[in-house]
Amino acid sequence: MPSIFDQIGGSAAVSAVVDEFYTRVVADPMLQGYFADVDMDKLKAHQRSFVAAALGGPQEYRGKSMDVAHAGLGITAEEFGQVVVHLAGALESCGVDGETIGAIAGALAPLKDQVVQSQAVA
Repeated sequence: MPSIFDQIGGSAAVSAVVDEFYTRVVADPMLQGYFADVDMDKLKAHQRSFVAAALGGPQEYRGKSMDVAHAGLGITAEEFGQVVVHLAGALESCGVDGETIGAIAGALAPLKDQVVQSQAVA
């Protein structure tokens, strides 16, 4: 059975999804502040590597762990959820089917505990 990476179209598809994902995230008022002083080309390269590896691609992800990469950012569960919404939207807009999007979301869900570091203030 082919990996999700192969099912969605390999490196070209991952690159398209990452570009669309960051277009959406950077335009979101809730999230854009996290990216104000970030080298987006470098971030996209890391994200392509991470996503490809997470989806079963041949690349090995050699970047920082999720908890180290997001340390000190104070990301809330609500913000994490918004990122997931944008990822699903980016995948859908790039032609990934709903079942595969669900499988990807399931594969990434365990990362929430490594990324979320603060509770939203009610």
